[in-house]
Amino acid sequence: MRTAVIGYPRVGKDRELKFASEKYFKNEISENELKDTAKRLRRENLDLQKANGIDFISVNDFSLYDNMLDVAVLFNVIPDRYRELSLSETDTFFAMARGYQGEKGNVKALAMKKWFNTNYHYIVPEIDDNTEIKLVGTKPFDEFKEAFEHAENLKVSIIGPFTFLKLAKYTGDKNISDFEQVLAKEYVAYLSKLGENGVKWAEFDEPYLVRDLTLDDIKLFERLYRVILAGKGNIKVLLQTYFGDVRDIYNLLTQLDFDAIGLDFIEGKKSLELVKKNGFPADKLLFAGVVNGKNIWKNNYGKSLEIIRKLREIAGNDNIVVNTSCSLLHVPYTLESEHKISDEYKKHFAFAKEKLSELKDIAELADEKDIKKASASEKFVANAELFKNRVDSVDEKVRERVSNIKESDYERSPEFKEREKIQKDKLKLPLFPTTTIGSFPQTIDVRRNRQDYRKGNISKEQYIAFNKEKIKKCIEFQEEIGLDVLVHGEYERNDMVEYFGEHLAGYVFTEKAWVQSYGTRCVKPPIIWGDVSRKSPITVEWSKYAKSCSSKPMKGMLTGPVTILNWSFPREDISIKESILQLALAIRDEVLDLEKAGIEIIQIDEAALREKLPLRKSDWYSEYLDFAIPAFRLVHSGVKPETQIHTHMCYSEFTDIIPVIDAMDADVITFEASRSDLQILDSLKENNFKTEVGPGVYDIHSPRVPSVQEIVDALGKMRSRIDDSKLWVNPDCGLKTRGIPETKESLINLVKAAKTVRG
Repeated sequence: MRTAVIGYPRVGKDRELKFASEKYFKNEISENELKDTAKRLRRENLDLQKANGIDFISVNDFSLYDNMLDVAVLFNVIPDRYRELSLSETDTFFAMARGYQGEKGNVKALAMKKWFNTNYHYIVPEIDDNTEIKLVGTKPFDEFKEAFEHAENLKVSIIGPFTFLKLAKYTGDKNISDFEQVLAKEYVAYLSKLGENGVKWAEFDEPYLVRDLTLDDIKLFERLYRVILAGKGNIKVLLQTYFGDVRDIYNLLTQLDFDAIGLDFIEGKKSLELVKKNGFPADKLLFAGVVNGKNIWKNNYGKSLEIIRKLREIAGNDNIVVNTSCSLLHVPYTLESEHKISDEYKKHFAFAKEKLSELKDIAELADEKDIKKASASEKFVANAELFKNRVDSVDEKVRERVSNIKESDYERSPEFKEREKIQKDKLKLPLFPTTTIGSFPQTIDVRRNRQDYRKGNISKEQYIAFNKEKIKKCIEFQEEIGLDVLVHGEYERNDMVEYFGEHLAGYVFTEKAWVQSYGTRCVKPPIIWGDVSRKSPITVEWSKYAKSCSSKPMKGMLTGPVTILNWSFPREDISIKESILQLALAIRDEVLDLEKAGIEIIQIDEAALREKLPLRKSDWYSEYLDFAIPAFRLVHSGVKPETQIHTHMCYSEFTDIIPVIDAMDADVITFEASRSDLQILDSLKENNFKTEVGPGVYDIHSPRVPSVQEIVDALGKMRSRIDDSKLWVNPDCGLKTRGIPETKESLINLVKAAKTVRG
């Protein structure tokens, strides 16, 4: 039985790509040096997969920033404002991703959104009426030639035209129908060029197929692929889907002239049912995604082999390929870098490299014709043993507390309108109050202080004294420029989820389990090992100290339960609902302690609220929203009316869940809006959004500094849709990753803009 991998992590075992890219941005290394690093990482990934006997190794799954952006550049979808900068090809690519500010101009980056139900962010292609779609790039062909020198079992992957068109943004009068045929023809040209280079297999990734599809969507997909498949020549085409099942289009997929179809049997609830009910063509390969590409727990060989056994009965012995459920981009590189986790825990995990071994094991076990013999093998028995018991995972007190939650615990009183008046009378903030989302730049000395404390190089007293000095200076700066609601800067925090996880029972932490979030940004999600509870107050002393440094309102900064879960690697032995409620009770304890300490504004960030939202609307409430939204209310329902509750969300599609967000019953919500051209504002107005709002007035994921006039103009657009009494002024996210000079200049301009509009 053959094996395949949809995609592999690209930042490197030690984040080599991240550091090389950042050096390139600072002109510390040349473009050739950056590309040499990228080439070395691609070779390492290839060699790893080759060594593990992977039969279908992906090429072109690598990117210097983002694969959607790669496709845009490949097919000449480059807005004029970036061409007019007259930069090199590489610098134009990065300008689209990060924005540009320099001697050649000042241009914002393209929009950035979450990639389906993951924490990965993709760059949104922008198609205007003048866009001339044509195959101009060479990246896939160059990377195939490079890889073919070392391996022959290659498939060249690319995001398919349907997903590309559905996720793109159209800025003029034209829409998808105006571009579909020309894009289809250019994909034919792409296949032709692959053929010229000796490519045997082409993979088209179409994750959009797992969403709810309309009849128009299905017709669009069919039109695109009738053209593409008619021109495929001798190349075999794999249609790869992931993140769900393809119930709306399965029969069409099996009828079209694809040589192989990839289905997700982890998140695809109906994938097995679809194959059993409708059959599978004998002339196609079925790439069966049975190894989870999004979580780090060991694969249950028994379950995977049972799926494969059932598929074999339908598709035949030789037509099944053991595959990952999605790209391994979403898991860390390797367990080999983890030296502090005990083997008692580590034996339950599999990162990207270890998942290659799992694919090989499953294929070998599946090849054993005698099921009893396979079940008695050493590998199978050792794997089965892992799922019998996990030490330290159950806390009966936590489970009892969850079972005792009452319906009244989810409701806050009095109602929003009455609270809003009480809070305005107490806080006495000006019109268009200014604030930040929470974190301030984490400079080298801040990170070194934390590392020195962890390593025992400095005492706890020294560590605290350093952070208090940073907090004091941060508050002095905020007062100096005139911000209205202050924050303490979060200098004690490594990550908004990992920091809280470190103070909660039930978590396991890694050393180098980095996962790419976007571009050069990597996160290190903690692992939820067992039942979760708060061990002791987490943020209270830092917030109390910050409050003592100023007479202005000070926000206490917390991460909400949904985001903590979504940005951790979750358990698979209990439900998402159970995990979220455990976390909600732990954060509720922290909220109430902050209030007791005199903190009058508490921000509970739910940046990742949408991430676990099912991709199909029919599943939204039954599988997620019916418990995720009440869980947020559970966190803050116990506070007094005068305590103002804020929350924050970023880089997701929110327009279709605006009523749900309002139902969180926060007092103020801030969210990303700068890259999305404030599109969410129309939805707020249409839904009579009651909560006070702070749409981000500038993009913190770009190094460019917004002018005062740019922010004034943004506020003007906001005021046409949001009542003045409900509008806050803030950046679109935390400032942790930004440099100090650009942060200071941006915030000074933000305050000036707010004062200008007040005037």
